[in-house]
Amino acid sequence: MDKQKKLDEVLHAKLNLETAQMKWSELERFFASGSLVTVSSQLDLVEVAVRFANDDKELVVQWLTQGQIAKVSDAQAQAWQAADEALWTVVVKPWILVQEQQRQVH
Repeated sequence: MDKQKKLDEVLHAKLNLETAQMKWSELERFFASGSLVTVSSQLDLVEVAVRFANDDKELVVQWLTQGQIAKVSDAQAQAWQAADEALWTVVVKPWILVQEQQRQVH
């Protein structure tokens, strides 16, 4: 196993442990400062965090272009505020990556 792959695995494990659910009311101040990035449910939140931490500009730009990651919009913030939505979060300074929880279908 090459060194970078091993480092990525360690970083992935670390970020996975730092991932937490937070209510929107706890995140609003970070939205106001422009530091929230929403991650599509099609992507693995922790893997996106690893790519941010590694400054993988090519992949981040690809996700931005495809609309799979984006700054949280005013409309999205209002919807989350109305429901005081709980979101998955992980910090990769200066960003806080957020992802909606998957709804269980019964």
